Amino acid sequence: MSDNYSLIIKNGSCYIDGKLVKTDVALLGNKIKKIGKIELNSSKVIDATNKIVLPGIIDTQVHFREPGSTDSEDLESGSRAAVLGGVTSLFEMPNTNPPTSNLEEFEKKMQLAKNRMHSNYAFYFGATPENIEQLSQLKDLKGCCGVKLFAGSSTGKLLVDKEADIEKVISNSDRIVSIHSEDEEILRLRKKFIKKGNVHSHPEWRDTECAMSSTRRVVKIAERFNKRIHVLHVSTKEEVDFLSMHKKNVTFETTPQHLSMYAPDCYDKLNTYAQMNPPLRSKEHYDKLWNAIKNNIVDVLGSDHAPHLKKNKDKEYPNSPSGMPGVQTLMPVMLNHINDGKLSLNQLMNFVCENPVKIFGIKNKGFIKEGFDADFTIVDMNKKIVIKNENIESKCGWSPFNEFEFKGTPVSTIIAGKIKMKDGKIIGDPDGTPLEFN
Repeated sequence: MSDNYSLIIKNGSCYIDGKLVKTDVALLGNKIKKIGKIELNSSKVIDATNKIVLPGIIDTQVHFREPGSTDSEDLESGSRAAVLGGVTSLFEMPNTNPPTSNLEEFEKKMQLAKNRMHSNYAFYFGATPENIEQLSQLKDLKGCCGVKLFAGSSTGKLLVDKEADIEKVISNSDRIVSIHSEDEEILRLRKKFIKKGNVHSHPEWRDTECAMSSTRRVVKIAERFNKRIHVLHVSTKEEVDFLSMHKKNVTFETTPQHLSMYAPDCYDKLNTYAQMNPPLRSKEHYDKLWNAIKNNIVDVLGSDHAPHLKKNKDKEYPNSPSGMPGVQTLMPVMLNHINDGKLSLNQLMNFVCENPVKIFGIKNKGFIKEGFDADFTIVDMNKKIVIKNENIESKCGWSPFNEFEFKGTPVSTIIAGKIKMKDGKIIGDPDGTPLEFN
């Protein structure tokens, strides 16, 4: 009796249990049905000869600006950029207008996403000093990946900067709290270091102690209450050293930008287009982050996709907004780093598949296993691409990697057993679904 498969991926090198295995994968509907040599035919076959078949890539930090700033991005356009970049699942941030900081706004965002997002998705619930009681009621909230706490001000109006309130957020939340870790008091005190028209002063204003002071504080609170926290976009060598000694309650991530650019060169070349929070810093910090990657001290890589229109990025510093797009380029950037020998494929899979699943409790993702969801990112490690602004799918229409050549790129994206991207073309309707959590 023959099995009927809806899709077969043949002849690829599949990333299974930490190794590349030459095998076929058969899908039935939205699940992985069989792994092994498959002679049976299907109406659809993907020939993955000379390609690597990876579990679907998870981006744990994107800002799609909806509601409020849909001129620079929205849920549909941002998820389209994600799928073009081989990202199958993502966590979207709450610093919108209005912010996603109560159950009503959260539900509105879930409705906005329905039949408009090409990828799988989950949303953060934004912490405020006023909604602390609600944070203990999020365990079963469909589509919620965790709580986001802005300890220092960035884009949007979400800010929890007083230690007593930060303590209440962390101690009361029944979900992992992910933290934008900068010290608001230090930010206020150091505004005198802002030099009008000189973006090189950005990392002087938002200095290493600004990041480190906040990170010391949130780790201390997490340990006191035995709660789990996740520190986002770590940028300093001091934080790496400190966090490496406090892994019981704490995980952390960095970004491809912080692993690919450093000051002053990035500001010389890109001016305000290199401006983000926390900032791109000097080479000693860049080198330390790479050391943390090589030694598996970093837990996760997230793009921190934060698009702004060119007309706004072109404003004179400090009136220019912080943030840059990255969801479409996360994989090409990191695959190129693999080709350059800076990290292994195993390590990248830990950072963008396995660790996000383990840390956040995502169900049925991150691994190629029978019975798991049929999400795949198929990559060609030898294909060279040149990133060009005109090919960026985000509404902002630019990339900090414009004119960069990368070796290694996603060539197919499969979500829930359906081919959603092939050779740089989006296929099908936006029918992404919410992620499920343990």
